[in-house]
Amino acid sequence: MSTDGQLRQLRESVARLHAELTRYRLVAWTAGNVSARVPGRPLMVIKPSGVDYDDLAPENMVVCDLDGVVVEGDLAPSSDTAAHAYVYRAMPEVGGVVHTHSAYATAWAARGESIPCHLTAQADEFGGEIPVGPFALIGGDDIGKGIVETLTGHRSPAVLMRNHGVFTIGRDARAAVKAAVMCEDIARTAHLARALGAPLPMATADVDALHDRYQNVYGQRPPSPASP
Repeated sequence: MSTDGQLRQLRESVARLHAELTRYRLVAWTAGNVSARVPGRPLMVIKPSGVDYDDLAPENMVVCDLDGVVVEGDLAPSSDTAAHAYVYRAMPEVGGVVHTHSAYATAWAARGESIPCHLTAQADEFGGEIPVGPFALIGGDDIGKGIVETLTGHRSPAVLMRNHGVFTIGRDARAAVKAAVMCEDIARTAHLARALGAPLPMATADVDALHDRYQNVYGQRPPSPASP
């Protein structure tokens, strides 16, 4: 695919994925953002700052380098651009980053409390607890540093940044959006479970087994090559 075609495809994908944030009620007004790394190039595509979700389109997605400098686009990029850029620089395996202020997960972030693993679905997707990252002010790359510091070596693709909200990572932007959706679902259920009493613990070996099955067995797999 040509460079222009690759960027056009990513602009379309990133614009479309923002609709999933509103569909699952993970954002309010113009908050939140999705970005995608441009494969093989030191670039990313990200939402413009302060633009209504109904007005987002491939044409107004912003292309930045991995220092957060605008390369293509007429609008200012998201106020979280520096954080996204830092994650891409520090974690080359990451192809997508998402930020939301989804209500239940952000409530845990406001308490500065990780979400313990009491559910098989959480073991599947997150491999254990959903951790809390440090407080950091918006605008620079301190948030990105906190994300990387917290998630490096951790199986969770989501981090609850203290007093702020949720950041998720993935192999691509769609995977990061899925992690954001699942993080809010887990946070809501964990809150309800605590309201009812003390949630039951899960054995570490069971969490490990569930995570391995979900990551390596669950879903459709490409067929094995035919024997000669």
